[in-house]
Amino acid sequence: MAHQPEQRSPEPAQPSGLPELTQSPENAILARSFDAVAAQYAASRPGYPPGLFDAVEELSGRPLAGARVLDVGAGTGIATGLLRARGARVTAVEPGAAMAAELRAAHPGTPLVRALGDALPFADGAGFDLVGYAQAWHWTDPARSVPEALRVLRPGGALALWWNVPDPGTDWAVAQEARIARRLPGYHRFGVAPDAPALIRGLGLGLRPVHRKLHWTRRVPLDTHLAMLGSRSYFATIGPAAAAPVLAAERAALLDVFPDGIVAEAYALELTVTLRPAAPARGRGDANP
Repeated sequence: MAHQPEQRSPEPAQPSGLPELTQSPENAILARSFDAVAAQYAASRPGYPPGLFDAVEELSGRPLAGARVLDVGAGTGIATGLLRARGARVTAVEPGAAMAAELRAAHPGTPLVRALGDALPFADGAGFDLVGYAQAWHWTDPARSVPEALRVLRPGGALALWWNVPDPGTDWAVAQEARIARRLPGYHRFGVAPDAPALIRGLGLGLRPVHRKLHWTRRVPLDTHLAMLGSRSYFATIGPAAAAPVLAAERAALLDVFPDGIVAEAYALELTVTLRPAAPARGRGDANP
């Protein structure tokens, strides 16, 4: 059965006969794991600093206010809400049922489509000003998701990818990463984030991505930090029973570093922005920065 928008949207009408949601076996498992912790994800995951959106505006060449934005892999709507607060007209794209339910509850006025970034259910030339992936592009196939983004962007529109990554310059975070990696086979740290520009250039589409790194910190109670860890895919997929001893060990280790129980989470926010080349008829050539 085709998936239709969950609300009426001012964005471009979707074509009939939308494809079913299809994923690789690995991504299907990951999607189910996030749905299992959707409420925890919404409550504990970090947001993004204002400087991120300032940089997106600078590199995309236009303000977010009034921009037509597609938030792909929107999850529970963390970036969706921040983009709306900047005045953007946001359509959210999220495949997971429970994650989408959290987003709908948090942002009831936001058009929401159940779909994947590798197969966006919008017509060619839909004319979005920005396609954004917040903490999500690493689950896509770049050879599919980048052309899909270009297909629905207006000429000169921007594709923006960003991730909060534990700051490798923070000693306690480095130690935590090492502990978790020892205990959880298959653990990863969004290694694609700094590699995104090279991956995009390697597609042979003539794109010129620009990379920025922003450093910021949020201070949260230890319980919130542990809940944030538990909402990550490599914890969610092993289940609560297997995750419990790992999180208990983290609690003990972090209380040595933060005896007041307030964790200073330091992030190196990785941002990559690339522009869709302007239409040749306009004579502007490649509009990338």
